[in-house]
Amino acid sequence: MKLVRYGSPGAERPGLVDAEGHLRDLSRIVPDIGPQTLGREALNQIAEEAACDLSRVFEQTRLGAPVGGIGKFIAVGLNYRDHAEEANMPIPAEPVSEK
Repeated sequence: MKLVRYGSPGAERPGLVDAEGHLRDLSRIVPDIGPQTLGREALNQIAEEAACDLSRVFEQTRLGAPVGGIGKFIAVGLNYRDHAEEANMPIPAEPVSEK
């Protein structure tokens, strides 16, 4: 199950991409995909409901940000070995932190 948000900017709707790659509308289960939707209980409910017949979205539509309602995004760069290798930088001996 892949959760997505689709539609016009600022008016995205919650959805999921099913095992066959079809976009399905989740709006009858959750109002949006945000921090409150990503907890274990909410994800279990979505997974249970997803087994039912969710409406398929047939029109071509844009995919938006996968999670709404996020005020801040914190990225951790060279703390991942793959990222350090991609950047041709030495792998840090301990996590990088900025003070």
